Amino acid sequence: MSIETSVTELQRQLSESLDRLSPERLHVLADFAAYLVDIESEAATQELLAIPGLLERVKQSKSIPKAHSKNWREIRSDV
Repeated sequence: MSIETSVTELQRQLSESLDRLSPERLHVLADFAAYLVDIESEAATQELLAIPGLLERVKQSKSIPKAHSKNWREIRSDV
């Protein structure tokens, strides 16, 4: 089974389970899902912050006048 198929199957199983939960349990599940999303987001943030010099480069790029930059679509048409 491919990853995409397994995700689709998991989503189907979750959908079926959601239909059988009480409103109170749905609230608990919604809170837990929000918690999991926050954890993933925090992990991604920490991964980016661990890249040496990234934050400084981002700050520096904000100070570059727009006249000195190009739209990426004008440079790469295949993206």
